[in-house]
Amino acid sequence: MPIVVPPGATTYQLIIELACPVRIQVGRLGIADFPAGTFVYTGSARRGVEARVRRHLTGARRLHCHIDYLLACGHARVTEVRFSSEPECLLNQRTNGQIVLRGFGASDCRAGCGAHLKRIG
Repeated sequence: MPIVVPPGATTYQLIIELACPVRIQVGRLGIADFPAGTFVYTGSARRGVEARVRRHLTGARRLHCHIDYLLACGHARVTEVRFSSEPECLLNQRTNGQIVLRGFGASDCRAGCGAHLKRIG
């Protein structure tokens, strides 16, 4: 998937299709069940947003971020990447969806988002 980052973009959203339900260990959050369906993950990188997204798309060698665990499960596929210059939490809060696992992707969130991964559609 080609990555074209618009000027000024520091925030991104990954649209993820999960082909079947999975139960996975998500770092320190523990074991979690994810239903099949479409998810949106909101993240940011002040510098190197293209490298961060490329890392997500090609698969991390080391599972570091919560999203790495989901993308490594073998049933998840990124179908679209969206970029924005909006702050990460604001974009996440404006995105409708259901939180499946509290705290997912929101370890450093101070805006009370609950999670930066939502099930949509």
